[in-house]
Amino acid sequence: MKKCTRCGSQNFWVLSTGQRRCCSCGLTRKEQKTFWQSTKISPYWKGRLIEFFCLGVPAYRLRFQVPLNSKTVERWFRLMREAIYQYQTHELESLSGEIEMDETMFGGKRPGKRGWGAAGKHIVFGIYQRNGNVLTFPISTRGKEDLIPLMTAYTKPGCLYYTDEYHAYTFLKVRGDHVVIKKEKGRPTGRNHINGIEGFWSYAKHWLYHYRGVPKGFFPLYMKEIEWRFNNRDQNLVELLRKCLTQPVVKEQFITI
Repeated sequence: MKKCTRCGSQNFWVLSTGQRRCCSCGLTRKEQKTFWQSTKISPYWKGRLIEFFCLGVPAYRLRFQVPLNSKTVERWFRLMREAIYQYQTHELESLSGEIEMDETMFGGKRPGKRGWGAAGKHIVFGIYQRNGNVLTFPISTRGKEDLIPLMTAYTKPGCLYYTDEYHAYTFLKVRGDHVVIKKEKGRPTGRNHINGIEGFWSYAKHWLYHYRGVPKGFFPLYMKEIEWRFNNRDQNLVELLRKCLTQPVVKEQFITI
């Protein structure tokens, strides 16, 4: 709040509650915090933890390296993931050109039912543009009602689509050229492999392995973090993350279709 909305004054008292009070008319407002301002960790250690985070060091491995409570470190890491999630979801753009699409499951082994209906698994739909960018969406089912809205919203008509034989993709013929990749025992065969999106799935599972399991409720945060890392793998992640942390905090539910 740079100016008082009532009298236009630019002079404020900063209260212990985090609010600002106009020196002229006394109007009191709570200033919206950025992600950077959402913790009382010193700026020095915030910066060091950003570097550790971008290097891929899990929070639990820092318990002997930083003079901070492990819960404090975990909360700051979660705030960084929330900042990335908010930035990524607000910057979503439709992909074009040669597009690969696929779904996969994430989650540890559990007894009982296996496959697409297995309990405790996270289903993720991926759209990969062959210039190296990917969009991911946790979905509740593998049905047309979940996949088709994402395909129409985040790909431009006229694309060249590469998918497997799953029936939800049949409508793509009306949006552009559609190449179906046959699979044997889950692996694509033929010349036009969908190896770009398959490579991303391997990349994502590699990163999740380092975390030794993630909280179920925060799984969308981790997927957006990995998507962000993948799409910016040739960039300085520390600078990009600092930019994300300057956003005002907007409390919103994680996107799960």
